[in-house]
Amino acid sequence: NDVHCAITDYSAFASYRQQMLDAGYPTITVDAGDAVQGEVIGTLTNGSAIVEIMNSVGYDYAVPGNHEFDYGMDTFKELSGQTEAEIMPEYEYLSANFVDLIKDETVFKPYEIRNIAGLNVAFVGISTPETYTKSTPAYFQDENGNYIYSFSEDNFYETIQNAVDAVYADGAEVVIAIGHLGTDAASEPWRSTDVIENTTGIDAFIDAHSHSTIEEQTVKNENGEDVILTSTGTKFENFGKMTISQDGTISSELIKPEEVDTDATASAKAAYDKTQEVIDKYEEMQDFTYEEIGTSEVDLTTLDPETGNRIIRNMETNMGNFVADAYRITTGADIAFANGGGIRADVAKGIVTRKDLMDVNTFGNTMCVIEVTGQQILDALEWSAHAPLNEDGTALTENGGFMHTSGLTYEINLHVKESPVITDSQLFFAGIDESKPRRIQNVMIGGNAIDPEATYTLAGSAYTLQSGGDGYTMFAECSIIEPDCGKDQDLLIQYLQEDLNGTIPASIYGNPYGEGRIKILATDSEDAHRYVETERTEATSSKDGYVKYVCSICGGEKTEILPKLSGGDNEPSVPQTGDSGVLITCIVIFSGAAIALSTVTIYKRKKSTIK
Repeated sequence: NDVHCAITDYSAFASYRQQMLDAGYPTITVDAGDAVQGEVIGTLTNGSAIVEIMNSVGYDYAVPGNHEFDYGMDTFKELSGQTEAEIMPEYEYLSANFVDLIKDETVFKPYEIRNIAGLNVAFVGISTPETYTKSTPAYFQDENGNYIYSFSEDNFYETIQNAVDAVYADGAEVVIAIGHLGTDAASEPWRSTDVIENTTGIDAFIDAHSHSTIEEQTVKNENGEDVILTSTGTKFENFGKMTISQDGTISSELIKPEEVDTDATASAKAAYDKTQEVIDKYEEMQDFTYEEIGTSEVDLTTLDPETGNRIIRNMETNMGNFVADAYRITTGADIAFANGGGIRADVAKGIVTRKDLMDVNTFGNTMCVIEVTGQQILDALEWSAHAPLNEDGTALTENGGFMHTSGLTYEINLHVKESPVITDSQLFFAGIDESKPRRIQNVMIGGNAIDPEATYTLAGSAYTLQSGGDGYTMFAECSIIEPDCGKDQDLLIQYLQEDLNGTIPASIYGNPYGEGRIKILATDSEDAHRYVETERTEATSSKDGYVKYVCSICGGEKTEILPKLSGGDNEPSVPQTGDSGVLITCIVIFSGAAIALSTVTIYKRKKSTIK
């Protein structure tokens, strides 16, 4: 699953598959989606290179992931065998919930039953409804904006349960779900775990979409029965081997391609060579992309260098800053957005090739500039940070629509545990519940506080800013300043060669965690509270005073002691300074999503009096 055009290891996979056949095992080979997009070779061939490589391996079934649609519906129909193409898939697509609304039927077969050594095994395909936003919404609409395709989001579990019931009625004895759903919290309620917990009859689930590495996990179904869940990660880090025993028991393991003995048998070597020949052809096609175009003084990363975990989708990185800077500076916009899900690769310190930057923005999205209001920016940032918090509340969970910025800085307050955004049935942005606190605060553009009424120019992908990709509907009515600024890949290359004079400098991008453009306030930090004064008693020379505050987010209270004053009882409550003065303490609250609380102390000079 989620191979994303990492073509090198298909040959080892083909060899291992042949070894299983040589050993006498009936073998079914499946892909759980997101195979045809993700690196340059996919972009150069609109995904057809991957189809030919998969044909050479001998795949049986595939499930459409959200990125199978990235080249448009017409190309998807060719890639999936619905219309004639030069290279047709020799495997079959399955999906129980991808529906043609005009024909009122599923686009593909919901399932297929195979007799394997006398056991009837059913494979049920499931596609994520997140495809609406994780691909391009317009691909599933007619020219008037009406949806002509559905992913059965309104009756998701029922649709899948009906498919499972149908396979048992057709004689299935074992049911394997092949789903492109994932386990990320932001994908709820359409995760693989959600499906298992709300259905019965699935024996094992081969998952994709979240790039999770799960060798074998047990999840309880609606009846409390165990279901095996497995997923192989991404980019061929592993491939999965699921074994069904004669008695119907199932086990799963993960295998690394580099561990395969590709010369184990003559036929295994032949299978390797057959697939490698196709890979070599496409490697030669992309030779021009290995042209050296500059150098980098740093590692530009999408990962946390300390843990190796991906962070491009929930916090700032130097790679996110580099990409956003490229968009803003090459287009001349006031600010730029770069969605974390569109940043797909790292760039290592040293020589930078054309392919390095093309793989960063591998989708080849068209870039544009639009005119937006400050309020639309505030809403967009709130949507960017709407994902649920992780289990210990220390970070946002991953979200492909998480925005990196250039020309703009902001804070995400994790003390706001529940996002105020409102979504529609397809999980598009539908508004803000203004009765709830916003997570986003202290938004600054060019060093100045954002003005919700002002207009700004915003650069980003047309996928996001014009087509509502990742659910960004707040820009739908915006004026388009420049509809086509070129491909995102080309802007990265232009930025390196022309604006940075061929060198990515450590002075700007040296910190892998970025420059502090996105400050995340921890849930339990004092700065994360938004305190409002509720009660005050001034200090006198005989006793302390106090000020009581309550947090407008959580309702927590705190008290600040005002030390008693020196001097006589009749002296005014003033600080003892070189100047006589009146101490005025106030809370300043800025409206909108950019909220800041501060205590301001003002010393008001009084006239001297001589007695």
